[in-house]
Amino acid sequence: MLPPAAELASAETSAEKCGMNPLHLCIALCPLAAYMFLLGAINLSRRPFLTTGGRDSYALGVAVVGLMIAGPMKLFLPDNAAALFGPYIWLLMLSLYFLAVTFWVLMEKPRLVVFNSSIDQLKPVLRRVANELDAEARWSGDAILFPTLGIHLVLEESSAMRNVQINSVGSRQDFLSWRRLELALGGALRRETTTPSPYGGILLTIAFSISVLVFLQLMRRPDLAALEWRELMMF
Repeated sequence: MLPPAAELASAETSAEKCGMNPLHLCIALCPLAAYMFLLGAINLSRRPFLTTGGRDSYALGVAVVGLMIAGPMKLFLPDNAAALFGPYIWLLMLSLYFLAVTFWVLMEKPRLVVFNSSIDQLKPVLRRVANELDAEARWSGDAILFPTLGIHLVLEESSAMRNVQINSVGSRQDFLSWRRLELALGGALRRETTTPSPYGGILLTIAFSISVLVFLQLMRRPDLAALEWRELMMF
């Protein structure tokens, strides 16, 4: 019977030969697949979905956390800290990562994202909301200025993914007014209906394919996945 070190080396050699690393594949791709499942379900809905730019960015940060763990975090894991903290080093690394994501989100300008909608569908709704919030609101093309609320925004459409981003214009923005706009627009969009986006079906297909690939790799070499987990946790 091989000792643990030799067993791990033998397993790693087998993994290199088959070109797959089941546990790393699972860690890297499962959060991304979950993110695609979520986006796919939203795009297949019959109602527009409104979220803030911060939530959108944070969701993306969660989606790629597996890639960060299996890639840069494992590659640049500090050996001295790993020896000192043991498996808790991953908690520290993840905390640092999410602090960086939080800093990135906090530094962003105010932004709203409307999924499963186009500018032509959103404009009438936003026009009604703008008149309710600020009687002096003025449109200029796809941009709108709220003089009383102290916010200025522009609509940008992604026709391929069928969503609209409501981006702030300039650095002088009233964050409380953006919150009022978010609540008012969210309430108005709940009364609207739309057709499901074909993009949602594509996302669900990709997410399902990733999930099947990961499952098959784990079922093919569960022993290798267990050894990799022990190595990752430094047991």
